[in-house]
Amino acid sequence: MAILQPQIPLSLYPHHFHLPLHSPTAAPFLCTPFKTPRKPLNLTCSSKGQDQDYLIDAPVSAGDGFSFSGGKYSDGPSPSDEWFKQGKIVKAHPVSGSGDKAKDPIFGLKMGAASQASNDLFRWFCVESGNADNPTVILIHGFPSQAYSYRKVLPTLSKNYHAIAFDWLGFGFSDKPQPRYGFDYTMDEFVASLESLINEIATEKVSLVVQGYFSPIAVKYASNLQGKLNDLILLNPPAYVEETRKTLLDENWKVKTTVCWGQRDRWLSYDGVEDFLKNSKHKLIELPMAGHHVQEDCGEELGGIISGILGRRS
Repeated sequence: MAILQPQIPLSLYPHHFHLPLHSPTAAPFLCTPFKTPRKPLNLTCSSKGQDQDYLIDAPVSAGDGFSFSGGKYSDGPSPSDEWFKQGKIVKAHPVSGSGDKAKDPIFGLKMGAASQASNDLFRWFCVESGNADNPTVILIHGFPSQAYSYRKVLPTLSKNYHAIAFDWLGFGFSDKPQPRYGFDYTMDEFVASLESLINEIATEKVSLVVQGYFSPIAVKYASNLQGKLNDLILLNPPAYVEETRKTLLDENWKVKTTVCWGQRDRWLSYDGVEDFLKNSKHKLIELPMAGHHVQEDCGEELGGIISGILGRRS
């Protein structure tokens, strides 16, 4: 298994990683329902309607020092440093392309280290918890987010499972290659890279928990490799993605699937979700106090729900 302890200083990662919806990681399949803004997204989304906001762009004094779209805000000490120490770098999925260094599209100057891909395999930041001899559950964050969003879920799952949370390419502390320089952020590339990573970190069957807009990727991965999965748990997935709906309704779909829905979601509509699940064999669990990012709002509760779902496998 190609695992390296993190030797990359945090200074190599962008401290102000502002992620506009027209950025490389905002692949077309993720952005269909939105109009592309001309400026980087600058949004405060209050999921609970009280005092806990999601700050996509915020001053260093806000929150816990993390940029919600990946990385950290400043060089100052913050919980992000402790989080980074808990993780490791896993190398998986070959870098495609010519191997040329990424250049600024306007001036043609070579971009910084954080925008460059590795020479051979991409570097993924992963946090692992629990006994490796226990069944493996892989926690997949949404868009925009990072593995840190599962920090309150991991302690609960680690009691009985081998839990792994990772940062997608383009997010958090994983590689952030520029398009045309090793990774173009297409659906097929995300699916293939997910397969490569899972093959590196888990030799046996796994369960997947995936949140939000990256759910279609996990579903497509699972449709190709149903024998690799025990369970699939979707957290507030985009119900309007037709390919995903068709896959989950297909009579050949054999993976036990559960949808957990935070009822205070202000980013995705609940319209159609309940009807869709009534027409399928998949289970729905509603979390009244959670918003779009269920793992942020109700992390401990979600950890218990996931444990209960996995523990009821027949």
